[in-house]
Amino acid sequence: MIKKRHPLFAQGGFTLIEMLVTVAIVAILASVAMPLTELSRQRSKEQELRQDLREIRMAIDAYKQAVDEGHILKALDQSGYPPTLSLLVDGVVDAKSPDSAKLYFLRRIPMDPFAENAVDAESSWGKRSYESPPDAPQNGNDVYDVYALSDRAGLNGIPYRQW
Repeated sequence: MIKKRHPLFAQGGFTLIEMLVTVAIVAILASVAMPLTELSRQRSKEQELRQDLREIRMAIDAYKQAVDEGHILKALDQSGYPPTLSLLVDGVVDAKSPDSAKLYFLRRIPMDPFAENAVDAESSWGKRSYESPPDAPQNGNDVYDVYALSDRAGLNGIPYRQW
């Protein structure tokens, strides 16, 4: 007498070996994908850093140009660069405007994407004054340039502080 299996149980399943091989292949693929994901994340942060530096530097240059054109009054002992980054957002009264309109240079100060312990966006950037040399930037009475405070180096090998 031959016993017939119930149709519900007639299908065979995966063996333990097949399951282990499948899990091992998935683990290998995941270990290959993780460094690529990390590299992609760093590239996007570097692109954001380049864009933020360009935006802030263009605003600083526009402020200096407005001073040179007489739209912003300055004292004789001042360089013509903004005293703080927040002044670029808060705005400055236009000296040539009859109704005392304000000139704005930034909508907001962008946060440094590599700043780890920054409290606010302005403190996330290093600031170089007009009097300080480029190889040893120092704070001063104005903001001539900004730089990243991170000690890390970019994918191109150049430290973020030198960008």
